[in-house]
Formats: sequence, C-alpha cells, structure tokens
Amino acid sequence: MNEVSYVNGETRIFGIVGHPIAQVRSPEMVTAELVRRGWNAILIPIDVLPQDFDACLAQLMRVANLDGLIFTIPFKQAACRLASALGEQARSVGAVNALARGRNGWVGEVFDGLGCVEAFRRAGHSFKNQRVMLIGAGGAGRAIAFAVAAESPRSLRIFDIGAERASRLAASIAELNPDIDARFGKPTVEAIDILMNASPVGMLSDPRMPIEVTQIPPAVIVFDAIVKPEPTRLLELAQQSGCRTVFGRQMMHGQISKVVDHFEKHNATLV
Repeated sequence: MNEVSYVNGETRIFGIVGHPIAQVRSPEMVTAELVRRGWNAILIPIDVLPQDFDACLAQLMRVANLDGLIFTIPFKQAACRLASALGEQARSVGAVNALARGRNGWVGEVFDGLGCVEAFRRAGHSFKNQRVMLIGAGGAGRAIAFAVAAESPRSLRIFDIGAERASRLAASIAELNPDIDARFGKPTVEAIDILMNASPVGMLSDPRMPIEVTQIPPAVIVFDAIVKPEPTRLLELAQQSGCRTVFGRQMMHGQISKVVDHFEKHNATLV
C-alpha cells in the first residue's frame, strides 16, 4: 500500500472558502509556507454556494482540527460577521480574507491590499503621486483601495458595477486623505498611470475584459488580481501594448507570509 508524507491523522486543517474556487492558488502556496515553517498543516479548497454560506460556515467552524480560514470571491465582506474580533485593516476596509482560531474566538484580518502594495514594491513600482484607475469595489477592491491610499497617490478613480458602492468607497478614501482626488468614474486608460483590476471579470473561462479597450498606453502599469488564467486577457493586452505588468500571483506572494503570520500569532495549536 502506498502512503503520502504530507498528511496524517495529526494534520491541522486550514481552508479557503469561495465560489468559484478552481482559480485559487492559495492551497499550494499557503501549504508550502506552512510546511516551510515546520508545521503539520494543509490548506484545502472549499467551494460554497452563496445561498449556503451562513449554514455551511456555522458547521465548518465547529470542526475541531480546523485552525483557520481564508476567504475569496464573493465572501470577503460576509466573513466579517463570523469574526469575534477584527484587526485594524479589516475594521477600516469592512472585509476579511483570513480568519484565525484563537483561544477566545475567531480573529479576522484582511491582507489583499497589503499584498498588492508589496507586489508593486517588489516590482520596483510606487503609487506616490500616481493617477490610479481601480476597477472593483468588493472585498478585494476595498482592501486594495485603502492600502493604495496609504501610499499617497495623486488620484484614485474607482469603478464598480454597483455605482453606489464605488462612490461610497471613493468618499471613504477622500475622507481618509483629503489630498487624494478620489472619485467614482467609468473605466479608462486615458490620463492614468496605473490600471488595476480587482473585479472577478476575466476569471477562469470568463471571456470578458474588465475594460473595453483594444490598446493601453505603454506607460501605464497594469495589475490584475485574478490568478487564473495566467495571464488574464487584460494582462495579455497590456503586454502586447508594451506595458509593465503586475500579476495576481505576485500579490499572492506578497501576502502569503502575512496571512500565515496571522494564523501563527492567534492560533495556540501551531506554536
């Protein structure tokens, strides 16, 4: 009988919850980081239908050897109500993408924005004094907007199919830093320095583009938070246009260690 060495009866379980789930890279990347730190733990993908979220999570969080959860589309905002306590970023953003089981309950925090800024930093790009076009104002988009705002861009134009949601986010950014020209606006590649997609448009086999253009000015830096396909149609167009690009995978690398640090800090079973 064959055996594997990476899982056994003492293995601690982490899960990433979303719908769809096939696009995520977290299972392999987070598990690799857990193993690198010497933990007997594994992250598994969990596909939950939106209408089943509350009932499913209520039971899932009772599993005795489950020590943490990561949330992806479309559950980052809904996950806030599962937390006993929220970190500073999660409170500001109103979204959670990592939930750690601590001694006194579940502690939530969001790392998308921090991971995105770190990916740009590692690629040698700065947001300071830049004109940013952000598409998507959901959980990931909100986290990215707040993290980018902390880097002092000149302007932040935000679009979402829910115009009211995007407008509220822009107002929150303007209140946070009045020096930033933050406002709702239709997607454009004109008079911008950085184009960012934080929406699910273009994920997996979705043939759409988050912005309807056939060319992007080569001076524009283009980022897409989607990790599958790789590259996305947006990033393919950016590369064909001669643009510098930042991939969703790079954002994932930027936040993995921070997510696992969060699990380590709050979870007594892993330390």
